[in-house]
Amino acid sequence: MPRDPNARMAVKLAGVAVVMVSLSFAAVPFYDWFCRVTGYGGTTNVAETASDEILDRTVTIRFDSNVAPGMPWEFKPVERQVTLRIGETGLAFYEAYNPTDQPVAGTASYNVAPDAAGYYFTKIQCFCFEQQVLAPGERVTMPVSFYVDPAMVTSRDASKVKHITLSYTFYQTELPEEQAALAAPVPSATVN
Repeated sequence: MPRDPNARMAVKLAGVAVVMVSLSFAAVPFYDWFCRVTGYGGTTNVAETASDEILDRTVTIRFDSNVAPGMPWEFKPVERQVTLRIGETGLAFYEAYNPTDQPVAGTASYNVAPDAAGYYFTKIQCFCFEQQVLAPGERVTMPVSFYVDPAMVTSRDASKVKHITLSYTFYQTELPEEQAALAAPVPSATVN
């Protein structure tokens, strides 16, 4: 440790900065883990296969869609809601349309409400967090396969839930390099 008080203070401040930067990188995976474990913020579970238990009790799943400011797409659920037995696999479709004359890339995030149901809403297949690129005028249908975990009926917080809303928001993202190169205007040659 340096003897100069200013140098010691600089070393201490540098150490604090290193710790803060390290914690900021750890915060994202920790928060993601926390949300997945607790269902906080409507975070859902993910499964490879359907539920092996189907109850007689039903739940209505409502579908919602949004686009972030600046995202030119039109985005909507094909059906507004579906009623399923708890544990039964559901399949819903969302439709996205690019009305512009340029390719546009987007990525969707999701949320489940009420928050207490997020932990029990289990997605099997989803388009969320996967970049989608739509050509000018292109329209696509994207599936979401899911079920509501039967354990929800024994939850103190979620046992009375009868309606769950699955909401997606599409955000515009940068085009991958190969599409961006195709979308870039070709400079015209000028003759003098």
